[in-house]
Amino acid sequence: MQEKCLWEASAREQAPVTAPLDSDISTQVCVVGGGITGLSTALHLAERGISVSVLEAGRIPTGGSGRNVGLVNAGLWVPPDDIVAALGAEDGERANRVLGEAPARVFELIERYGINCHATRTGTLHLGHNPKGCNELARRRDQLTARGAPVELVTGTDCERLTGTPKIAAALLDKRAGTINPTEYTRGLAQAACAQGAALFTDSSVTGIERDGDRWRVRTAAGSVLADRVVMATNAYTQDDWNWVKHQFFTGHYMQVASKPLSGEVADSILPDRQGAWDTRTVLSSIRRDSEGRLVLGSLGSGERRPHAYLKCWADRVASFYFPALGAVEWEYTWTGNVAFTPDHTLRLFEPLPGILAACGYNGRGVTTGTVVGQGFAQFITTGDDSLMPLPIKTHKAIASRPLWSLAYESGFTLYHVGQCLRVTM
Repeated sequence: MQEKCLWEASAREQAPVTAPLDSDISTQVCVVGGGITGLSTALHLAERGISVSVLEAGRIPTGGSGRNVGLVNAGLWVPPDDIVAALGAEDGERANRVLGEAPARVFELIERYGINCHATRTGTLHLGHNPKGCNELARRRDQLTARGAPVELVTGTDCERLTGTPKIAAALLDKRAGTINPTEYTRGLAQAACAQGAALFTDSSVTGIERDGDRWRVRTAAGSVLADRVVMATNAYTQDDWNWVKHQFFTGHYMQVASKPLSGEVADSILPDRQGAWDTRTVLSSIRRDSEGRLVLGSLGSGERRPHAYLKCWADRVASFYFPALGAVEWEYTWTGNVAFTPDHTLRLFEPLPGILAACGYNGRGVTTGTVVGQGFAQFITTGDDSLMPLPIKTHKAIASRPLWSLAYESGFTLYHVGQCLRVTM
């Protein structure tokens, strides 16, 4: 089992040819971070004729934008009514509406720019692993259908056919959603942004931001960008102490393993329509197939610096529980990405200083949330209209005891996975 991200290993879409920033330049908007949020912002600004430069600390992609599950999900992690309870009626329903429409925006960009990211539009499946989970899915179905969402609670033989397992009694099919190779999608956004005139600099870690007259100077080790506006799009990979985004989330992780390509009658019965899926466990398992037939399993928690025997034991346990007829599986890749969590599981859009916009806390919904936040930032910067953003710009308190939040989450995830390996839990 190689410690390498499947999506990068199998990607056919290439990133544009770039180089580090090695001089002092001037632009209207400087975007810090070349993931989905930053590239969506740059693309939509460039489409509007705004000069924009993107500074990425690594390659395209480096962080969670290329290492996630590749689910093009609708909405936030929590059910619609709970979002309203957390954010209030106006902001909550706004988030429900904008993020409910987010998959359509992703697929529209893929089609408009011809991004080869192996997109599927057959929906996603939320799997009820026990009676309590099935009841939760029915509650979500009722809340979503009340808002006009095309969702369906599938049961019985229809459920077994869609999932490929008899262990799931009910599954919530969200027909708005789908899957992609996230590395290819991110690279496609980069290609499109550059084609529209955006300047993209890689291996250009930002060392600080300072006021320069009535503008902002964003510095790297070998150059700087002087800009009217700055967008901070570093999210879960924010590390520098000077970066205000760091205080607005706590870091979690998501690990994945991928098999070698599978074939045969049993393998072909697993998610035959290629929906991405995840179950209702507190520490969820995600399940999907890639374009070459691999079985891709994931869960909350870090797989980095874990023994391969531990990861294989966990993956074997999940695969054999849901798909016992599959037999022994040879696992080919394993990788882990960072997730930016917030205590209420909702994102944060804020302005740390005048002229600087920032976003973080996607809580595992980065493909769609990052895309629409980028579109919203572009419209807000050019017109002052924030209607495309999931939430208005607000002031948020820094999250206290961030390391303790991270430790508590990771400890709980690890304990649960050990229980799965020992067959204490499943």
